[in-house]
Amino acid sequence: MLCQEWDGARADITVLGKALSGGMYPVSAVLADDEVMLTIGRGQHGSTYGGNPIAAAVGKAALEVLVDEKLSDNAEALGRIFRARLSAIPSPRIKAVRGRGLLNALVIEERGGVSAWDVCIKLRDAGLLSKPTHGDTIRLAPPLVLTEGQLLEAADIIEKTVLALDA
Repeated sequence: MLCQEWDGARADITVLGKALSGGMYPVSAVLADDEVMLTIGRGQHGSTYGGNPIAAAVGKAALEVLVDEKLSDNAEALGRIFRARLSAIPSPRIKAVRGRGLLNALVIEERGGVSAWDVCIKLRDAGLLSKPTHGDTIRLAPPLVLTEGQLLEAADIIEKTVLALDA
């Protein structure tokens, strides 16, 4: 379920947030063994919603959906399809396609004064939200509940947009 498991790594501390509640309520979590957690003394750490029963119920329900609907497996399978589709786009503008699961990136070579930012604006205008980062990279991070049809639609938008910029 966690990305760190892909490479057999095991973090001393894992901090979870954002999507942990499915966007319904502010929920975060810290995962660690007793060896780490028991070094924190009484009153040394606090949180705004710590112990909140609504947050706990929402987080539990979101985790149940994640497991019951096999969203991690879906993310892995769709991510492979997405990267294959993006890698097949015949554009010199795309320097690299990388990612794991549904967290993916396009590395864009600036050509004709068109940067990754400009590509993101064109994608937005075509109906796809993306995020430029590090100057030459476009981050693509769809929701875990994405369907294959939606994924292919997004890939089509990216391909049409990039190829139109190359023309």
